[in-house]
Amino acid sequence: MTAFTHALRRSTARRAAAAGVVAAGALLLSACGDDMSGMDHGSGKASESAASEAGSADFNDADITFAQMMIPHHEQALEMAGLADDRAADAQLKDIAGKIEKAQDPEIRTMKGWLKSWNEPTDVESMPGMDHGNGDGMMSDSDMEHLAGMKGAEFDKMFAEMMIEHHDGAISMSQDEQKNGENADAVKMAGDIVRGQSDEVRQLKSILDRL
Repeated sequence: MTAFTHALRRSTARRAAAAGVVAAGALLLSACGDDMSGMDHGSGKASESAASEAGSADFNDADITFAQMMIPHHEQALEMAGLADDRAADAQLKDIAGKIEKAQDPEIRTMKGWLKSWNEPTDVESMPGMDHGNGDGMMSDSDMEHLAGMKGAEFDKMFAEMMIEHHDGAISMSQDEQKNGENADAVKMAGDIVRGQSDEVRQLKSILDRL
């Protein structure tokens, strides 16, 4: 089971429990409704507009999990790419690091915007069962400290090895989103990640071959 699938199952279970609470509340309101039938709670146009907006931004648990897990994943990739500025010796590797920064920073902002519009938290660390691991490619604090202590060819080799693993995790998470997601924008971003990072993995492997 991938980290994405594990987190998705936990998220789905929590949302199902929350839905049960909402349903119970709805029954209570329905029971009170007969005594309040004369009250006007809003126009039909407003209700139609709200439904239209909701329909144009359909999303499910897979979309939420994808954004919540990919944000910190991207943030770590940006941290790794930033280290290359004054540590990397290989020009092609520096170029890849720059492309990572250019692509992933806007994606982070976009995903945070989605979660805000969906009324979902961005901080997965506070959510039980949403820890990283199980193949998502995230590096440990020790790994990051080790990388930061490298320079030149040693840095290049370790950066390439770590980023390949990191990208493989992002690709796996994105493929899960392509398979299970509902939101068109999120599924499109997942496809962009698969294509872009698969290409970068190939380039990083070619760099390793000549280091």
